[in-house]
Amino acid sequence: MAVCTYRDFRKVLQKLGFQLARTRKHETWVKKEEGKPLKIVRVRHKRKKDIPKSLFNEMLKQAGIENEEEFQKILNS
Repeated sequence: MAVCTYRDFRKVLQKLGFQLARTRKHETWVKKEEGKPLKIVRVRHKRKKDIPKSLFNEMLKQAGIENEEEFQKILNS
């Protein structure tokens, strides 16, 4: 996997229509879709830091992104 920073993950969330709901200890990003459960992703404030692999996979799951390849496509689009 290519290195992914918290900043990269924020860009992808924005492209997918997530909105920043709150920013305290962690940022909370939410996406509401008609007839679907609310998606919630929590992101640390460390902008340029790399995301650890296990946490990255959990964040992908929370955002409804299937895999790293899909993430990279969204990031680079």
